[in-house]
Amino acid sequence: MYRIAVLISAAFLELIWRTARIRIVGKEKLTDALREHGAVVPVFWHQHLLLCARFLTDRKVEGLKPGFMISPSVDGEAPTMLARLYGAHVVRGSGSYTGVRAVRGVHHAIVKELISPAITPDGPRGPRFKMKPGAIFAAQISRKPVIPIAYAARPARLLKTWDKFVIPFPFAKVRIAIGEPYFPARKLDDDQMQAAQRELEERLQQVFKDAQSHL
Repeated sequence: MYRIAVLISAAFLELIWRTARIRIVGKEKLTDALREHGAVVPVFWHQHLLLCARFLTDRKVEGLKPGFMISPSVDGEAPTMLARLYGAHVVRGSGSYTGVRAVRGVHHAIVKELISPAITPDGPRGPRFKMKPGAIFAAQISRKPVIPIAYAARPARLLKTWDKFVIPFPFAKVRIAIGEPYFPARKLDDDQMQAAQRELEERLQQVFKDAQSHL
């Protein structure tokens, strides 16, 4: 059943992606960071997972080896199969403190293999638009920058899910925006970590506004 669901999902995703009128805003921020650092830690809200993930697997960003950090629970089985269908590296972990072991476990993948593991920092179950520390830990241990990404689409439908997941209609106008690289300090106490999380929340919201402004 998972395999059937994944194939149907991939077909639907390709219909949206291949018919959409897509423009990338700030792509040079990602390519410059990859050129300088070899790998990055892309982050986007769970709401924007559909096309941000597809953008990263499009193989049109020079130097990008896509990867995804996906929940180790059963909820992550179908997304894991879908990511592997697109040839992406998969790390089973989460954006929360419980994902720290997974982040440390992929240190070799990030630093040695130069894989850029995308993280939905409010996933897998919210709260919506609240940054968990997993992406910051990944950036700290790898010394790679966090790259905020968001997209806006018109027309699109918001699902009645906790994240208000966005599904663009076929032939929709889509703008994918990329923000400035963010480098967290190597060591952060609890207060500093919370401040870093708020900073990235604000950056992700600003990147989303940038995407909206270009529609």
